[in-house]
Amino acid sequence: MNFCQNTLNMTYNPRRVKSPRPWRGKARRRQPLFSLPKIRIPHLKIPFQGLKAGALIRTLFLFVTSAVLLGGIIFIWLLALFSRNLPNPDRFLERAIPLSTKIYDRTGKTLLYDIHGSEKRTLVELPDISPLAKWAAIAAEDRSFYEHSGFDIKGIVRSVLIDILRGGKAQGGSTITQQLVKNAVLTREKTYSRKLKELIMAYQLEKQFSKDQILKMYFNEIPYGSTVYGIEAASFTFFNKSAKTLDLGEAALLAALPQAPSYLSPYGSHTDELEKRARYIIGVMAEEKYISAEDAERAQKEDLLKKFKARQDNLLAPHFSLFIKDLLMEKYGDRLIEEGGLRITTTLDWDLQQIAEEEVRKGAENNEKKYSGGNAALVSLDPKSGQVLALVGSRDYFDEEHDGAVNVVMRPRQPGSSFKPIVYAAAFAKGYTPETTLYDVETVFKNYPTDYTPHNYDGKEHGPVSMRKALAGSLNIPAVKTLYLAGVDTVLNLAEKMGYSTLKNRSRFGLSLVLGGAEVKLLDHAAGYAVLANEGVYVPPSFILRVEDGQGNVLEEWEQPAPKKVLEKQAVRLVTNILSDNDARAYVFGTQNPLTLPDRPVAAKTGTTNDWHDGWLLGYTPSLVTGVWTGNNDNKEMKRGADGSYTAGPIWNAFMQKALKSKPVETFTPPEKEDIEKPILRGEGTGQIKVVIDTISKRRATEWTPLSLRAEHAFQEPHSILYFVGKNDPRGPQPSHPEDDPQFRNWEDGVLAWAKKQKITMEQPPVEDDNIHLPEYRPAVSLISPTESAVLSAGSSFTISVQASAPRGVRSIKIFLDETFLGELLTPNLSGVFSLPGSLSPGPHTLSSRAYDDVLNEGEAHAVITVSQ
Repeated sequence: MNFCQNTLNMTYNPRRVKSPRPWRGKARRRQPLFSLPKIRIPHLKIPFQGLKAGALIRTLFLFVTSAVLLGGIIFIWLLALFSRNLPNPDRFLERAIPLSTKIYDRTGKTLLYDIHGSEKRTLVELPDISPLAKWAAIAAEDRSFYEHSGFDIKGIVRSVLIDILRGGKAQGGSTITQQLVKNAVLTREKTYSRKLKELIMAYQLEKQFSKDQILKMYFNEIPYGSTVYGIEAASFTFFNKSAKTLDLGEAALLAALPQAPSYLSPYGSHTDELEKRARYIIGVMAEEKYISAEDAERAQKEDLLKKFKARQDNLLAPHFSLFIKDLLMEKYGDRLIEEGGLRITTTLDWDLQQIAEEEVRKGAENNEKKYSGGNAALVSLDPKSGQVLALVGSRDYFDEEHDGAVNVVMRPRQPGSSFKPIVYAAAFAKGYTPETTLYDVETVFKNYPTDYTPHNYDGKEHGPVSMRKALAGSLNIPAVKTLYLAGVDTVLNLAEKMGYSTLKNRSRFGLSLVLGGAEVKLLDHAAGYAVLANEGVYVPPSFILRVEDGQGNVLEEWEQPAPKKVLEKQAVRLVTNILSDNDARAYVFGTQNPLTLPDRPVAAKTGTTNDWHDGWLLGYTPSLVTGVWTGNNDNKEMKRGADGSYTAGPIWNAFMQKALKSKPVETFTPPEKEDIEKPILRGEGTGQIKVVIDTISKRRATEWTPLSLRAEHAFQEPHSILYFVGKNDPRGPQPSHPEDDPQFRNWEDGVLAWAKKQKITMEQPPVEDDNIHLPEYRPAVSLISPTESAVLSAGSSFTISVQASAPRGVRSIKIFLDETFLGELLTPNLSGVFSLPGSLSPGPHTLSSRAYDDVLNEGEAHAVITVSQ
């Protein structure tokens, strides 16, 4: 006996019953389904001379009549066209036997979830359904159920207008009768033709059955999710009781489910939306006088979600499996997934999933004891393919005490410092370097609407530090400066390219973004780190390898996405080089920390939010990226000291060691060496300035300053990086007016305050050039004798006579043969007797006289003499 016969053989009054509404007066009289409005033609005043009003009226009447007749003919033709091959209303509930849909791991051998088997359905008479359930369904789906003739004209017009404005297909505005037709006979394709067929069948059903008959069939047919069909099966499945005994809260919850039974499942990730819709339904019931205001108020105070009994389904990798189900439902519709017998092969690695679930469970239990953090989540993926290999949304899906059904992998949470590598990657792409020096000193940042003063995790100032040291040690103040230098919009643009989906409203974000001031999803965060592991190439996360229908036909199959380059390799390699440098972070984390693996290089970063709400650790090798979150699902803070390295670190480290145990060791490609011209980008010049000065005048040495008087002097004059670079062109010329930058003054004040605390004596380097060693001050010298080309004997004595004068006076005259010093003439005596060395070789030699003043300005005269044999 088919379903239709089972349903129709149940006893009910065959008369068309118009059920009265409790708490209301007489029901409104039903209007005819198809009726034309009466046409009233008013008296027309024609402003034109010679035009007869009667003739115009007759012409207008003929036109309107013809249009109405033509419209009627077209409407009747459409009815006839779409009525062909429609099911007989007497057999409309007959349908194919549903087949289960199965979800497998990547091998196709481990069954994760069986959306299974025969339908859970128990036929029930309308009197055996709680009146509260009846009125809840009407309030939720069709308030005018007892007034219309199968469809609601106003609702259809409203939905069509909305669809036209939105550019979509026909949807919405369905009555209970239409929903019965849609669920029992027609597909859920969103087309105008399907909608018209639905309207025709709804009208036919209304002509053949009474309202209560239709309502009874609706309650026995409607899906409530998975294999649960009909309100009686739903009542026992969710509340372990008959539909006859449902209370107001339970009735509202069941009425809320049919709108999206899989999405709003009480065992899924959207229970907050289910509860919100149920409370809305209770409000409508009171508004429509189906219940009293007092009953509604009492129900609104209840914890509705606690009414559901614990789930008893056999389900592996529940957060992942149910997420896959949601994806499929959105793409293929509830009916095909729950009854179409599909075979789904996913990307999940069951071996890694078991490791992940075990480590998350152990880690969360340990954190609960030590830090009052009762939950954790983990996601792991292949950065090259984007395939998700393991996903654990909470410590235990079936643990109601810790909100285990919530999939934290898909929920936005603040990432703390784990977002810093994205910011530094943007800065390196702009031209900054890991050696770039920043001052880690207390700094006020001019920010709208209020100023912003960040502090480090340890509450200390570390003075001048490199970007490498700042990122490795997770220092906050340099990170905020790096974000400013990179640009907030630049970082947000990069983050969007890397797959972050929660950063659309940019008006919410300022310089605190780098410290985790914006919420991100763990899945997006892991995909962002995958860009670093994949050397700047973004691959979107994927979850499904293949979908086959009940006959084995492939509906879709995974293909490697086209590579999307979002960062230059050099910028990514610089970040990875820092995150894998354990020595660089040892001053904060120590050499023994959970950010390293014993047998291979790995890049990793922690994150901890303010007041210890969230602890993170994300890290990667070239072939595996894993992210771990720890905390409480209700956002309750953990104990002080619940740093991500302590809460998330052990989970991440244990998982990575086990996941990579049998994998070959991979190394990261080191960054290329660059020739950096600017000292500040090489890590030089922020604490002191070196200047070559004239030791006598104490001014800057010039080309006229004697070499013997030149000396390099280091002046203590700390400056922020904004003194040396324009933030948008760090490798360009030094700014001539650095004070034009809105942050410059505050950054400089922070540096000066720090220098004062350190008792650094501030010295201003000279700005003026040496003014005592100038060409015009050089002595004038003439060599009187011996004269040019004079012949002298080796070992003989000879007389030298010189004339010399200088603006500052001549202090001394020194005599040289070639470059050998022979002696000195002391002024005012400008002549003297000298001997030629006996060892001189015969031939020409240069005899020089050099005059000096009191500051060693020098003048010279010379003659070439010949030494004889």
